[in-house]
Amino acid sequence: MPHLPLPPTRRAVLGAAAAAATLPVLGSTAASAAGATAAPRAALAGGGDLGPNVIVFDPATAGIQAKLDEIFHQQESAQFGTGRYALLFKPGTYNGLNAQLGFYTSIAGLGLSPDDTTINGDVTVDAGWFQGNATQNFWRSAENLALVPVSGTNRWAVSQAAPFRRMHVRGSLNLAPDGYGWASGGYIADTRVDGSVGPYSQQQWYTRDSSVGGWLNAVWNMVFSGVEGAPAQSFPDPPYTTLDTTPVSREKPFLYLDGAEYKVFLPEKRTNARGTSWGSGTPRGMSVPLDQFYVAKPGDGAGTLNAALAQGLHLLLTPGIYHLDAAIEVNRAGTVVLGLGYATLVPDGGATAVKVADVDGVRLAGFLIDAGTVNSATLLEVGPQGASADHSADPITVQDVFVRIGGAGAGKATTSMVINARHTIVDHTWVWRADHGEGVGWETNRADYGIVVNGADVLATGLFVEHFNKYDVQWNGERGRTIFYQNEKAYDAPNQAAIQNGSVKGYAAYKVAESVTTHEGWGLGSYCYYNVDPTIRQGHGFAAPNTAGVKFHGLLVVSLGGKGQYDHVINDIGGATSGDTTVPSTVVSYP
Repeated sequence: MPHLPLPPTRRAVLGAAAAAATLPVLGSTAASAAGATAAPRAALAGGGDLGPNVIVFDPATAGIQAKLDEIFHQQESAQFGTGRYALLFKPGTYNGLNAQLGFYTSIAGLGLSPDDTTINGDVTVDAGWFQGNATQNFWRSAENLALVPVSGTNRWAVSQAAPFRRMHVRGSLNLAPDGYGWASGGYIADTRVDGSVGPYSQQQWYTRDSSVGGWLNAVWNMVFSGVEGAPAQSFPDPPYTTLDTTPVSREKPFLYLDGAEYKVFLPEKRTNARGTSWGSGTPRGMSVPLDQFYVAKPGDGAGTLNAALAQGLHLLLTPGIYHLDAAIEVNRAGTVVLGLGYATLVPDGGATAVKVADVDGVRLAGFLIDAGTVNSATLLEVGPQGASADHSADPITVQDVFVRIGGAGAGKATTSMVINARHTIVDHTWVWRADHGEGVGWETNRADYGIVVNGADVLATGLFVEHFNKYDVQWNGERGRTIFYQNEKAYDAPNQAAIQNGSVKGYAAYKVAESVTTHEGWGLGSYCYYNVDPTIRQGHGFAAPNTAGVKFHGLLVVSLGGKGQYDHVINDIGGATSGDTTVPSTVVSYP
């Protein structure tokens, strides 16, 4: 399908710029003093009710469609609203449903395998609320279900922060909105699509450890790792970047029912993975009973959550908004912090939302961090500054953890996410300095750096980072790897001087420190849309040492409608963008 141009009002995507190589390493070595002066508290109980915004259905439930419709109509256009919902389906067969998903809505099956819960019907995301434009269809998810679409094809027209995980589509999958309007990328993992996937107007997409019956087209940047049935490597024409396997992966934890008992399944690590983790029967991993989790409710603060962690409990964050006056401190190896229904953490008073110690096997998954009105130095810290332990056997994973600065209101953070711990896997994140909504402006929602990676041997699979005031990603650690990167530079830069980086025009979207000797990336794209001052020039999208050990495959930069231009793709390599035709400039391999 021919490339679809972007509208002048196209929304901006995530951005979190990483610190320059010359800046001090970011991180925290001091533990929070939260609760240090509080009176002794009674032991907190594990397990319990999942709260009013976790809605559980079984095949005998009356009025399922009416309830689905009620929540959809509430959430359809509530982009920055406070509603949060998890729709959970017990194992069994459901007929004639169309679950339309709006903002902050997750749908999931409660079986151990997707095929345990079958919907003869659809789980639909479309863009009627936004006149057929899907570029703002964020913050929703589908997991652990089998679908038999009514028409033979299920529509999933999303953009950022909308994972499609552990699904079995017994038919085809359409990733474009009705009318084939604009759509801006997404993520599929651990999924089987028996028919074909049609991305149509999707500009970029990442699919990991899955199986597809076919793939129909590409616009700018389609990336596959460990996908049976993926198209062959052919970047840039068509722009497919294909890896036969994913080097290391570990699927996201998920809630399920074992008889009448809720448990959380923790999938095991896979190396050189290909295909789904569940296709050969029962998935491999371990189960943790819900009574080993503190089931958090909105209103619980950092003191309560840290007391639960100190007792040895995991955290299950039920849907809602949590204000934190101090960081959630994850200090115990193997701890799970799992959110349902886009549970949202808001650090107040300049706090960090979550800090993870230098320990094995921590799993952070399924929640949103929303920057507070007082600037936070960091929002998420994985490992303290100087972390050095070897976690290769049992890595820390950060999955479907999304970060937002502004949009829902003024928010500020110097750096959104700092990865200090070695061997961390960041599997699907959207780190976004908002370009629309409330509290948006070059200084209003100031956020200099998106992701800073200081740890060695870190792997990112599905990295979306956008609109930061300086570097979106700064990679200081050795032997880092990124499979798929999607970026937009900040729309709202007032002029060339505002983004000037010494003698360099603009901060790179992805910067590898000059001290790094080994690094590799596959399928990385950066786009500019400098609509405030379209004369701005960005020196390059990517910056990296010129050394044999630093390698990139399938790079592109794009000027959206001629609003600003790139001089090069990486360093001084790759042709400049020009005009208003929105044609990518590409580099097949670097160096």
